[in-house]
Order: sequence, then C-alpha cells, then structure tokens
Amino acid sequence: MNNLTLLFSSFCLFFSSVSLADFDYTGEGTLRYPTGVEKDFKFGFGWQTSTKKFRIGDKSYEMSELPESYSIAITLSKDEDKVWVQEFNKGFIEGFEWQIGNHKIWLRKQDYNDNVIGSYLLTFNKVDYFLARPNISIEVSFTQSGIANVKLDGVTKDMSIKN
Repeated sequence: MNNLTLLFSSFCLFFSSVSLADFDYTGEGTLRYPTGVEKDFKFGFGWQTSTKKFRIGDKSYEMSELPESYSIAITLSKDEDKVWVQEFNKGFIEGFEWQIGNHKIWLRKQDYNDNVIGSYLLTFNKVDYFLARPNISIEVSFTQSGIANVKLDGVTKDMSIKN
C-alpha cells in the first residue's frame, strides 16, 4: 500500500508542476554601434507561477499575476542617424538583431531617399517595415505558457515610400 501511495503522490507532483506553465525566453541579440562594432546582448522574459516572479531582462519582479504585455520603445535620434532602445543599451546604437521566442526582429540602416524616416528598415519575421514616426514600439503579449503575440506600432509596410 505504501508503494501505491508513493507512486500516486509522485504522479500528482509531476503533473502539478507541469501545469504551472512557467516560461523563460533568453532573448538573444546583437547590437550594432555607429562605429561598426557589434556586441551580443540578452533581453528576455520569464515567468514562474509558483513564486509569482516575472523576469524582464536580468531583473525579476514579484507580481500577483502575469502581466498582459510589455512594450519596448525604439526612439530615433534628432539627426535620424541612430536609435535608442533603453532595454538593450545605455546609449545610442545604429541597429540590432533580436530573437525572442519564435520572433526575429532586425533593425538596420539602408540607403533610401529622404522619404524613409532615418533610412531604417525594420524586419519582423521576414516582413520588411519602415518607421512611420520617430518613436515606435514592440509590444510583447503573454499567456501563462509564454509569448502569445508580438506586435509593432509606428511602422508601415508600404514599400512605395522607398522611391
């Protein structure tokens, strides 16, 4: 009887920990500085249901529940030559590549005419976008099991502005 109780307890413990639906995304990327130097960085998200801790980058916060989303702002410099992403770097950069879960985001300079703000091209999951304004954002939405959606705000797919 003790063996049966032990087996049942182990079974319940195994499935209760699986149902907690924790997640951890490291968010690996590469920064490109105006000098041409490249540097690796990590900025990801994690959630532990048992401790009610949400990780943003390298910091953890106690929360009563998982937040619905997190927004990352990308701000173009006044001369439109560099960008600032507070979560990725303390100063201005020229661009970045960032992988978060199944989503890949790549911001880089291209040679365009004056109709393209900052001459930046933002590629999100193999689709190209242009900046529609000097401040754009990447909104990451969550469910208990991980990233539900990644959405861009302040960009346009209209390729006609390249001409």
